[in-house]
Amino acid sequence: MGKPTGFIEIPRQLPTDRNPKERVRDWNEFHEHMAEGKLREQGARCMDCGIPFCHNGNLLAGMASGCPINNLIPEWNDLVYRGLWEEALERLHKTNNFPEFTGRVCPAPCEGSCVLGISEPPVTIKNIECAIIDTGFDEGWVKPQVPEKRTGKQVAVIGSGPAGLSCAAQLNRAGHEVTVFERADRIGGLLMYGIPNMKLDKKIVQRRVDLMTSEGVKFVTHTEVGKNYAAEKLLKDFHAAVLCCGATKPRDLPIEGRNLAGVHFAMEFLHGNTKSLLDGKPGEKFISAKDKHVIVIGGGDTGTDCVGTAMRHGCKSLIQLEILPKPPQERAADNPWPQWPKVYKLDYGQEEAAAAFGNDPRQYLVTAKKFTGDAQGKVTGIVIVNIEWQKDEKGRFIPKEVPGTEKTLPADLVLLAMGFLGPEDTLLQALAVERDERSNVKAEHGKYATSVKGIFSAGDMRRGQSLVVWAIQEGRGAARAVDQFLMGSTDLP
Repeated sequence: MGKPTGFIEIPRQLPTDRNPKERVRDWNEFHEHMAEGKLREQGARCMDCGIPFCHNGNLLAGMASGCPINNLIPEWNDLVYRGLWEEALERLHKTNNFPEFTGRVCPAPCEGSCVLGISEPPVTIKNIECAIIDTGFDEGWVKPQVPEKRTGKQVAVIGSGPAGLSCAAQLNRAGHEVTVFERADRIGGLLMYGIPNMKLDKKIVQRRVDLMTSEGVKFVTHTEVGKNYAAEKLLKDFHAAVLCCGATKPRDLPIEGRNLAGVHFAMEFLHGNTKSLLDGKPGEKFISAKDKHVIVIGGGDTGTDCVGTAMRHGCKSLIQLEILPKPPQERAADNPWPQWPKVYKLDYGQEEAAAAFGNDPRQYLVTAKKFTGDAQGKVTGIVIVNIEWQKDEKGRFIPKEVPGTEKTLPADLVLLAMGFLGPEDTLLQALAVERDERSNVKAEHGKYATSVKGIFSAGDMRRGQSLVVWAIQEGRGAARAVDQFLMGSTDLP
């Protein structure tokens, strides 16, 4: 800790975001950069708190408290304050393969459990993390790390999202020959096609993929194991395989009118948009929100990304429906530090919609009853009703409709962003891998071994829908387990 009084003297400061009315005209990242001097000042706010809860990575009340990959946050905050950026990068890479991803898209549970956050605004950990890795690339400090020797072991990683990439990076570091299979036309999984460009520029993803390629990782696209690559070939062609295919089965809304044209899953919309953007022209699966009344159902990050994307298309209106109540402005009594703070936040997409239409687009405590359509089978509206959460006879909270609150909203495009139910079935059925009661791959956390010898699993496919940072943590852990399985011991962190 370089400045004992830093947290007293220096207020929290974040880089300004680009004006919401201007940034919706392009697909560039919406954050501005902060000058080095200001970043060093923010690093000085990291206090000598004794027990740094920011990097403990525990689950409290079902949500992450602290950094799941145990980033050495106080160490690199102090190094940034001292101007020792290359040393800070070394500390950051000890625990995180891809800080350029987490520094942009992670919701920062580390900041929610920052000790300073008990009484003051927390340290700007996420912004400092992003600045460290961006500086590292700018200065040429991030270089390919090619293993000095190879083990002769072949490992397949199925899926190239954050879990698959971190697993592949670590296994390659251990000297194994790693092949990553991806069914899409580009590597990156969720990072490439699930998160829009203004939140995570795809050049950032491709830069890391290119680096891993130069380190010896082999990437194979347009290949869906279980379909155009036989699942049984995995353990014939490889000594071990790691399933990192994500939890990509979306939650549906089976109400009247669901089959009308214009009602889509969020990922259809986001994937098609990013692919068209990268291809330089609208593809056959591109879904336009231009001049349409857009309804987004679901209040999470995916819903926000749909809002931001629709705003950039030039939608006519936008409403986001949320079945839960509006969060409080400050922590509730049953949500104490160091739990993740469940408080109201105007995210980038809602900020853009508010700038264009005058207010936050979210409507709370509502649910959809049915979709209405025209004679051509196209959606024209959505019937919604207010709800109240009440306890049933077993003490469980369930939504109850409020009589007399039905109304119809105009809708030309409806995007279902209500989360994901688990992994898709094709590959798991082909491999006869045992699954848990939530349909995820059954594999113990920390061991990652499935019911089939030589097959491991990590990330959302194993734990269910979660954060990018958890996927990285699990990918690293699975790599350690595979290395132990192949070699009898492991030196991977």
